[in-house]
Amino acid sequence: MKLEEIIDLNRYLIMDDAFKEQSRQRVANKGALAMPGFLTEAALNAIREEGEQKQDQAFFSRQLHNVYLTEKNPEYPDDHAFNRQVESSKGCITDDIVGKESKLRVLYNSTLFKDFLSYVFGEDALYPYADPLSSINLHYAKTGQELGWHFDNSSFAITLMIQPTEKGGQFEYIKEVRDADAGEMNFDAVNDVLDGKVTPKQLSMDAGALVLFRGRNAIHRVTPNEGERTRMLVVLAYNSQPNIALSESARMTFYGKLVE
Repeated sequence: MKLEEIIDLNRYLIMDDAFKEQSRQRVANKGALAMPGFLTEAALNAIREEGEQKQDQAFFSRQLHNVYLTEKNPEYPDDHAFNRQVESSKGCITDDIVGKESKLRVLYNSTLFKDFLSYVFGEDALYPYADPLSSINLHYAKTGQELGWHFDNSSFAITLMIQPTEKGGQFEYIKEVRDADAGEMNFDAVNDVLDGKVTPKQLSMDAGALVLFRGRNAIHRVTPNEGERTRMLVVLAYNSQPNIALSESARMTFYGKLVE
Protein backbone atom coordinates (compact mmCIF):
# COMPACT_ATOMS: atom_id res chain seq x y z
CA MET A 1 0.00 0.00 0.00
CA LYS A 2 1.39 3.38 -1.00
CA LEU A 3 1.59 6.22 1.51
CA GLU A 4 -0.18 8.59 -0.89
CA GLU A 5 -3.23 6.36 -0.54
CA ILE A 6 -3.33 7.30 3.16
CA ILE A 7 -1.89 10.84 3.39
CA ASP A 8 -2.84 13.73 1.12
CA LEU A 9 0.77 14.30 0.05
CA ASN A 10 -0.24 16.99 -2.41
CA ARG A 11 -1.39 19.13 0.50
CA TYR A 12 1.06 18.00 3.17
CA LEU A 13 4.62 17.71 1.86
CA ILE A 14 5.99 15.80 4.83
CA MET A 15 9.15 14.94 2.90
CA ASP A 16 9.93 18.61 2.15
CA ASP A 17 12.51 20.29 4.39
CA ALA A 18 10.79 23.68 4.33
CA PHE A 19 7.43 22.17 5.29
CA LYS A 20 9.03 20.15 8.07
CA GLU A 21 10.69 23.24 9.50
CA GLN A 22 7.47 25.25 9.29
CA SER A 23 5.64 22.48 11.17
CA ARG A 24 8.38 22.28 13.79
CA GLN A 25 8.20 26.00 14.45
CA ARG A 26 4.42 25.99 14.77
CA VAL A 27 4.50 23.18 17.32
CA ALA A 28 7.32 24.91 19.21
CA ASN A 29 5.54 28.28 19.28
CA LYS A 30 1.94 27.23 19.80
CA GLY A 31 2.31 23.83 21.46
CA ALA A 32 -0.16 22.30 19.01
CA LEU A 33 -0.62 21.86 15.29
CA ALA A 34 -3.76 20.62 13.54
CA MET A 35 -3.56 19.47 9.92
CA PRO A 36 -7.10 19.21 8.53
CA GLY A 37 -7.63 16.75 5.71
CA PHE A 38 -4.34 14.96 6.42
CA LEU A 39 -5.92 11.58 5.66
CA THR A 40 -7.28 10.88 2.22
CA GLU A 41 -11.02 10.34 2.05
CA ALA A 42 -10.52 6.66 1.20
CA ALA A 43 -8.20 6.11 4.17
CA LEU A 44 -10.52 7.98 6.53
CA ASN A 45 -13.50 5.88 5.45
CA ALA A 46 -11.54 2.64 5.83
CA ILE A 47 -10.32 3.54 9.33
CA ARG A 48 -13.79 4.65 10.40
CA GLU A 49 -15.25 1.39 9.13
CA GLU A 50 -12.63 -0.61 11.01
CA GLY A 51 -13.42 1.35 14.16
CA GLU A 52 -17.14 0.74 13.82
CA GLN A 53 -16.66 -2.98 13.19
CA LYS A 54 -14.39 -3.44 16.21
CA GLN A 55 -16.10 -1.17 18.72
CA ASP A 56 -17.63 -4.18 20.47
CA GLN A 57 -14.08 -5.28 21.37
CA ALA A 58 -13.29 -1.99 23.12
CA PHE A 59 -12.52 -1.81 26.83
CA PHE A 60 -14.65 0.93 28.40
CA SER A 61 -13.64 2.47 31.69
CA ARG A 62 -14.44 5.39 33.99
CA GLN A 63 -11.71 6.78 36.21
CA LEU A 64 -11.26 9.52 38.76
CA HIS A 65 -7.76 11.00 38.77
CA ASN A 66 -5.80 14.14 39.52
CA VAL A 67 -4.44 16.36 36.75
CA TYR A 68 -0.93 14.93 37.24
CA LEU A 69 -2.13 11.33 36.65
CA THR A 70 -0.65 10.16 39.94
CA GLU A 71 -1.96 8.76 43.20
CA LYS A 72 -3.15 11.22 45.86
CA ASN A 73 -0.52 12.72 48.14
CA PRO A 74 -1.59 12.19 51.78
CA GLU A 75 0.49 15.19 52.82
CA TYR A 76 -2.06 17.44 51.10
CA PRO A 77 -5.79 17.82 51.88
CA ASP A 78 -8.33 16.46 49.40
CA ASP A 79 -9.15 19.95 48.13
CA HIS A 80 -5.50 20.71 47.31
CA ALA A 81 -4.74 21.11 43.60
CA PHE A 82 -2.61 17.97 43.66
CA ASN A 83 -5.43 15.83 45.04
CA ARG A 84 -8.50 17.29 43.36
CA GLN A 85 -10.20 14.64 41.25
CA VAL A 86 -11.58 14.88 37.73
CA GLU A 87 -13.32 12.23 35.64
CA SER A 88 -12.23 10.51 32.45
CA SER A 89 -14.33 7.93 30.63
CA LYS A 90 -13.75 6.30 27.27
CA GLY A 91 -13.49 3.07 25.33
CA CYS A 92 -10.34 1.80 23.67
CA ILE A 93 -9.23 -0.88 21.26
CA THR A 94 -5.56 -1.76 21.47
CA ASP A 95 -2.80 -2.41 18.97
CA ASP A 96 -3.41 -6.16 18.94
CA ILE A 97 -6.97 -5.59 17.68
CA VAL A 98 -5.96 -3.21 14.88
CA GLY A 99 -5.73 -5.20 11.63
CA LYS A 100 -2.32 -6.27 10.32
CA GLU A 101 -3.18 -4.70 6.96
CA SER A 102 -4.90 -1.66 8.47
CA LYS A 103 -4.08 1.71 6.98
CA LEU A 104 -3.30 2.80 10.53
CA ARG A 105 -0.51 0.24 10.75
CA VAL A 106 0.90 1.23 7.36
CA LEU A 107 0.95 4.87 8.46
CA TYR A 108 2.40 4.08 11.90
CA ASN A 109 5.27 2.05 10.42
CA SER A 110 6.03 4.46 7.57
CA THR A 111 9.65 5.64 7.67
CA LEU A 112 8.69 8.86 5.90
CA PHE A 113 5.97 9.62 8.46
CA LYS A 114 8.25 8.81 11.41
CA ASP A 115 11.05 10.95 9.96
CA PHE A 116 8.62 13.88 9.71
CA LEU A 117 7.45 13.43 13.30
CA SER A 118 11.01 13.03 14.59
CA TYR A 119 12.01 16.32 13.01
CA VAL A 120 8.97 18.21 14.26
CA PHE A 121 9.41 16.98 17.84
CA GLY A 122 13.21 17.21 17.85
CA GLU A 123 13.81 13.50 18.39
CA ASP A 124 16.64 11.47 16.85
CA ALA A 125 14.26 8.60 16.10
CA LEU A 126 10.89 7.18 17.14
CA TYR A 127 10.24 3.62 18.29
CA PRO A 128 7.10 1.54 18.87
CA TYR A 129 6.11 0.37 22.32
CA ALA A 130 7.66 -2.93 23.36
CA ASP A 131 4.35 -4.27 24.69
CA PRO A 132 1.69 -5.61 22.29
CA LEU A 133 -1.07 -3.15 23.23
CA SER A 134 0.11 0.44 23.33
CA SER A 135 1.45 1.57 19.94
CA ILE A 136 -1.85 2.12 18.10
CA ASN A 137 -5.04 2.78 20.06
CA LEU A 138 -8.48 3.82 18.87
CA HIS A 139 -10.51 5.70 21.47
CA TYR A 140 -14.30 5.95 21.62
CA ALA A 141 -16.28 8.57 23.52
CA LYS A 142 -20.01 7.92 23.66
CA THR A 143 -22.64 10.37 24.86
CA GLY A 144 -21.58 11.90 28.18
CA GLN A 145 -18.03 10.59 28.08
CA GLU A 146 -15.09 12.95 28.46
CA LEU A 147 -11.40 13.28 29.29
CA GLY A 148 -10.81 15.34 32.42
CA TRP A 149 -8.12 17.98 32.79
CA HIS A 150 -4.63 16.48 32.90
CA PHE A 151 -0.99 16.77 31.90
CA ASP A 152 0.58 14.09 29.72
CA ASN A 153 3.48 12.03 31.01
CA SER A 154 5.02 11.92 27.53
CA SER A 155 6.50 14.99 25.86
CA PHE A 156 4.45 14.71 22.67
CA ALA A 157 1.22 13.21 21.33
CA ILE A 158 0.10 12.26 17.82
CA THR A 159 -3.60 11.80 17.13
CA LEU A 160 -5.94 11.36 14.18
CA MET A 161 -9.55 12.50 14.36
CA ILE A 162 -11.68 9.83 12.72
CA GLN A 163 -15.18 10.87 13.77
CA PRO A 164 -15.96 14.06 15.71
CA THR A 165 -19.05 14.54 17.84
CA GLU A 166 -22.17 16.36 16.72
CA LYS A 167 -21.92 18.54 19.84
CA GLY A 168 -19.36 18.79 22.62
CA GLY A 169 -16.20 16.70 22.61
CA GLN A 170 -14.08 19.83 22.26
CA PHE A 171 -10.32 19.65 22.81
CA GLU A 172 -9.26 22.46 25.15
CA TYR A 173 -5.79 23.33 26.42
CA ILE A 174 -3.70 25.91 28.23
CA LYS A 175 -0.02 25.79 27.40
CA GLU A 176 2.93 26.14 29.78
CA VAL A 177 0.97 25.77 33.00
CA ARG A 178 3.72 23.78 34.70
CA ASP A 179 7.42 23.00 34.23
CA ALA A 180 7.69 19.26 34.81
CA ASP A 181 11.46 19.12 34.29
CA ALA A 182 12.01 21.74 36.98
CA GLY A 183 9.46 20.14 39.32
CA GLU A 184 7.25 23.25 39.25
CA MET A 185 3.64 22.01 39.48
CA ASN A 186 2.01 25.49 39.65
CA PHE A 187 -0.80 24.54 42.03
CA ASP A 188 -2.40 28.01 41.96
CA ALA A 189 -2.79 27.92 38.18
CA VAL A 190 -4.19 24.38 38.31
CA ASN A 191 -6.80 25.48 40.85
CA ASP A 192 -7.78 28.38 38.59
CA VAL A 193 -8.24 25.99 35.67
CA LEU A 194 -10.32 23.54 37.70
CA ASP A 195 -12.42 26.40 39.08
CA GLY A 196 -13.17 27.66 35.56
CA LYS A 197 -11.33 30.95 36.04
CA VAL A 198 -9.17 30.52 32.94
CA THR A 199 -10.43 30.54 29.36
CA PRO A 200 -8.69 27.72 27.50
CA LYS A 201 -7.73 27.63 23.86
CA GLN A 202 -9.73 25.29 21.66
CA LEU A 203 -8.29 23.18 18.87
CA SER A 204 -10.61 22.32 16.03
CA MET A 205 -10.38 18.73 14.81
CA ASP A 206 -12.39 17.75 11.77
CA ALA A 207 -12.56 14.18 10.50
CA GLY A 208 -9.26 13.25 8.86
CA ALA A 209 -7.14 15.75 10.80
CA LEU A 210 -3.70 14.95 12.18
CA VAL A 211 -2.95 16.72 15.46
CA LEU A 212 0.53 17.12 16.95
CA PHE A 213 0.55 18.28 20.55
CA ARG A 214 2.96 18.88 23.40
CA GLY A 215 0.96 18.06 26.51
CA ARG A 216 3.55 17.47 29.23
CA ASN A 217 3.37 21.05 30.49
CA ALA A 218 0.09 22.05 28.85
CA ILE A 219 -3.01 21.12 30.82
CA HIS A 220 -5.77 19.85 28.53
CA ARG A 221 -9.08 18.04 28.37
CA VAL A 222 -11.85 16.86 26.04
CA THR A 223 -15.27 18.16 27.05
CA PRO A 224 -18.20 15.72 27.38
CA ASN A 225 -19.79 14.35 24.22
CA GLU A 226 -23.20 16.04 24.12
CA GLY A 227 -24.43 14.37 20.93
CA GLU A 228 -25.52 10.92 19.82
CA ARG A 229 -22.57 10.22 17.54
CA THR A 230 -19.59 8.43 19.08
CA ARG A 231 -16.30 10.33 18.89
CA MET A 232 -13.48 8.21 17.43
CA LEU A 233 -9.86 9.29 17.81
CA VAL A 234 -6.69 7.35 17.01
CA VAL A 235 -3.60 7.73 19.20
CA LEU A 236 -0.29 6.85 17.54
CA ALA A 237 2.14 6.33 20.41
CA TYR A 238 5.91 6.28 19.95
CA ASN A 239 8.91 6.40 22.27
CA SER A 240 12.18 8.25 21.81
CA GLN A 241 14.06 5.17 23.07
CA PRO A 242 13.72 1.51 22.02
CA ASN A 243 12.38 -1.37 24.13
CA ILE A 244 10.05 0.67 26.35
CA ALA A 245 6.76 -0.89 27.43
CA LEU A 246 3.80 0.68 29.18
CA SER A 247 3.77 -0.50 32.78
CA GLU A 248 1.55 -3.44 33.70
CA SER A 249 -0.49 -1.30 36.09
CA ALA A 250 -1.10 1.30 33.38
CA ARG A 251 -2.10 -1.40 30.89
CA MET A 252 -4.62 -2.85 33.32
CA THR A 253 -6.02 0.63 34.00
CA PHE A 254 -6.29 1.74 30.38
CA TYR A 255 -6.87 -1.56 28.56
CA GLY A 256 -8.15 -4.03 31.14
CA LYS A 257 -5.54 -6.61 30.06
CA LEU A 258 -1.79 -7.18 29.83
CA VAL A 259 -1.39 -9.21 26.66
CA GLU A 260 -3.20 -9.89 23.41
